[in-house]
Amino acid sequence: MPRRAARRLARALGRRGAILLTYGIVWTLYGYAQIASPQPDQRGLQPALTVMPLWAWGWAWVVCGLVAVGAAWLPQGVDAAGFLALPLIVLPWMTSYLISWVTGDFPRGWVAAAIWGLIAIPVIVVAGWREPPRPKRIEGP
Repeated sequence: MPRRAARRLARALGRRGAILLTYGIVWTLYGYAQIASPQPDQRGLQPALTVMPLWAWGWAWVVCGLVAVGAAWLPQGVDAAGFLALPLIVLPWMTSYLISWVTGDFPRGWVAAAIWGLIAIPVIVVAGWREPPRPKRIEGP
């Protein structure tokens, strides 16, 4: 019974939906962590924090994550909001770390920016993939 439920879930999600669901959950948890227990070293985020406070950024991460989780259950084409929301929230984070590195405020800023960029790349790649067609069931005589 659990195996049948897992197959049904996998079929409903598809490969694109699985990426949206997984990354959406991670983004939601990351945002929650920024709200509930902010990271102690915020030097790399100072440029972003001039735009809005960390708790607001945390909520932005949560919202983008939940958009992706919701989009995971939608058919291809309609799921575009999820594939847009995931990398969209990463861009200001990467930019903030890069600015902090360039200004010398956070020497490891380039590493954090690279990590966030590399984390977002699979989302961008999968957004361009077509969901493979489902095999048709062969009915017996």
